[in-house]
Amino acid sequence: MKKQDKSELFLQLFHTCYERLHRYAYTLLRDSEEANDIIQTVFARLWEKRETVIFEDDIKGYLYRSVHNLSMNVIRKEGARNRYMSYKNGDKDSLMQGGTEQQTLTRELEQHISRATGALPEQCRIIFLKSREEGKKYAEIATELNISVKTVEAQMSKALRLMREKLADYLLTVIILWYINHLL
Repeated sequence: MKKQDKSELFLQLFHTCYERLHRYAYTLLRDSEEANDIIQTVFARLWEKRETVIFEDDIKGYLYRSVHNLSMNVIRKEGARNRYMSYKNGDKDSLMQGGTEQQTLTRELEQHISRATGALPEQCRIIFLKSREEGKKYAEIATELNISVKTVEAQMSKALRLMREKLADYLLTVIILWYINHLL
């Protein structure tokens, strides 16, 4: 198939499926802007793979599966962010109401997280804090800092990798806190 034929098929697919895929993503996310971002990501990835993709009947199934998977990733990420924001905004009480050991572990973990965050490179730290503490989406951060969404994604990946490395020794503390908070 010629390059121009694939481009035409891609455009046709985009125009015929965009609205239905957006509705599907919206039913999962309940956020029109986020649904729009998901659909754009799916089509951008498809465009990048256009030379190897066969544009046949099962392509719609692929698109719906991609929308579903990306939407689930967003939901999981939002759930983690909401739990973190809840914790940061005062729901620490449930952790701090435990015994002295639990309170000590919580304070120690907060100190380690604060130190690890402070050790991040400046742009990495700014982006990480805007995402995690201010609850901003990547697109919002990109607009605010006048950088691309890809840069935000790359910096967040770097920040999370560095945080995991710096906090690896304290993973046991996190597991103990979770165990105390959720199972006892």
